[in-house]
Amino acid sequence: MQESKYPYSVLFIEDEESIRNNYTNYLKEYFEKVYEAEDGLSAYEIYKTKKPQILIVDIHIPYMNGIELLRKIRETDHTTKAIMLTAHADTDYLLQAAELKLTKYLVKPISRQELKEALTLVTNELSHFKVSSNRVVHLLNNYVWDYTKEEISQNGTSLELTNLERRMMILFFKNINIVLPLDNIIYEVWDDSEKGNHTSLKTLIKNLRKKMPLDIIKNVFGVGYKLEV
Repeated sequence: MQESKYPYSVLFIEDEESIRNNYTNYLKEYFEKVYEAEDGLSAYEIYKTKKPQILIVDIHIPYMNGIELLRKIRETDHTTKAIMLTAHADTDYLLQAAELKLTKYLVKPISRQELKEALTLVTNELSHFKVSSNRVVHLLNNYVWDYTKEEISQNGTSLELTNLERRMMILFFKNINIVLPLDNIIYEVWDDSEKGNHTSLKTLIKNLRKKMPLDIIKNVFGVGYKLEV
């Protein structure tokens, strides 16, 4: 057990009792408060009353599956961190999950090391990624994204962005650390009078990478891109 626990609460949702007991016991070694649920309906009730900062959700749970549960939560809450568990690397589920602001999507059986790595990402986001009161995000190398002005600057100097680049950055910063499918990006960034495609998207990302901190824009092969902060 580590000397001090993370000051966050976790809700673990899994219908198989043995798996749930195993992982909740493990989580209690690292987090101050750990809640558990065996189905989507009871999980939602716990979420409403306890307001955990981290959700670990199995997709295939009774009454309300993991996708439906997170979709309901995301109607009003876009800040609670979520890790999704599934028994299958199902592309359709992955594309649905990409819209739910997941920190990680893990395929079962999941080792404790895999879960630990996912939880490290979550705790890093909770402890290091903060939007200040004047709605700015501080990045590496003195880069700053301003939500109000919708602009990026370095050392106080604004970077020149094309209209497409600005739209892309707005979309990225609305979905930090979330994988955005290629076709979804094209739909959101290019308007009806413009002709966006996978090639033009690739060019747009290439140009943005020249203006942004190194390796902040990640390519997820076969799926899309994400802004990793």
